[in-house]
Amino acid sequence: MEDKKHLVYPEESYKIIGICMQVHKHLGRGGFSEIVIKDALQYEFDLQKIKFEREVGYEVEYKGVVMPHKFFADFVMMDKIILEVKNCSTLTPNHIAQSLNYLAVSKLKLALLVNFGNPSLEYKRLVL
Repeated sequence: MEDKKHLVYPEESYKIIGICMQVHKHLGRGGFSEIVIKDALQYEFDLQKIKFEREVGYEVEYKGVVMPHKFFADFVMMDKIILEVKNCSTLTPNHIAQSLNYLAVSKLKLALLVNFGNPSLEYKRLVL
């Protein structure tokens, strides 16, 4: 768990979550597919000149062998934060585990798991 005095990338994550709140406000809740939400996020990131990559693939190694399939993170923000987008009734332990796995294979420190499927934007900061 993060100590509030020692948050990982607080300014960057605050800006990203703010953009997510803006997209949530304009697209409503639960009515659009994740791909539409990601397109809107990409538009905002471009508009605000925030560095990102979309659908970033990470190799998975098992017992010294690279597996043929990759993990794909929705966004990697500023080369240091994974942004994972969901549109569901509630975030589950599986969503959290998925984001933690992205952190493990990417060697990044922070993941933002964001759910657009509720009346209020739901998000979690995950640190590995």
